[in-house]
Amino acid sequence: MANFFTSLFSSSVEETTDGMSKSDRKKFDILKYDGVRAQKIGKLPYAIKCFTEALAINDDLETMSYLVGAYTMIHEPEKALDVLDQMIKLDPELLTTLFTRVSVLFMLNREKEAIEECLHIITLEPSNHLAYYLMAKAKKNLADMDGALDDITKGIAVNEDFSDAYLLRAEIWLAKENGNTALDDIEHVISKEGEEENAYLLRAKIHMFLNNLPAAEEDYNKVLELNPFNEEGALKLIDLLILTERYEDALIAVDELIELSPSLSDAYTRRGKIKQLTGDENAAEADMQKAEELRNVQIEHGGQVDFSNLNKGAHNVFG
Repeated sequence: MANFFTSLFSSSVEETTDGMSKSDRKKFDILKYDGVRAQKIGKLPYAIKCFTEALAINDDLETMSYLVGAYTMIHEPEKALDVLDQMIKLDPELLTTLFTRVSVLFMLNREKEAIEECLHIITLEPSNHLAYYLMAKAKKNLADMDGALDDITKGIAVNEDFSDAYLLRAEIWLAKENGNTALDDIEHVISKEGEEENAYLLRAKIHMFLNNLPAAEEDYNKVLELNPFNEEGALKLIDLLILTERYEDALIAVDELIELSPSLSDAYTRRGKIKQLTGDENAAEADMQKAEELRNVQIEHGGQVDFSNLNKGAHNVFG
């Protein structure tokens, strides 16, 4: 591989139909697809080098999109945003690029800019329900619950079958402490989607707010039935068991969680709390110390950003 880049410069200089010489076309194709292969096997620095070298030959939107993906995978959203801005200059109305830019703005906690981008998308396509959804999500993050509610309701009016919109609206109603209306929206999602763990998780939170603890416990158990690795669901169930003073059951649940997720600091915090409540002070102190150690490790590693949910509800655009 040491001579990979230099070996590309030995082809002829005949032109292809797109204005590139055959030599440049060959170099571009090799770099682009070698970058794709490298990205697929996790060789991201090399993939980025390939894509960058390819783009120095030809401003290709597909290659730029690969480069954006590689930058987000190594947690460099600012660089991804720079590439996206170049893509928009080449094609200002390509919705996939605009939506990807919104997603990256979320990574950077730049919700106000994300809202502006969504408004721009709506001017291009007024019936785009995803733009309303993402704008509502941004406003919710900014604690503008009334604005978020208005946007998500507009999105639902555009597409009544968009289940993620009802899920988000239920979250907004819950934030506004309107549990019964939130419950109506989440029941709609469950009736449409069935085995959707996020819907059951949110319904459990709504039941907790409404002080319907047996129903909340049933939903938390359903979440873990659907996905035993759902850490939030497991932690919430443990909290409910502590609240109802079922410490033995809570201890069993937290031990199972630690077995599945041994680096989850919140699990050790919960176990330490249970041990305190049951009078085992030494064990409680050991768990609290372990939780602190794990939190410090996370801080030392920069508290890596979780990108897994950024495109929630956007699968029809981002694939």
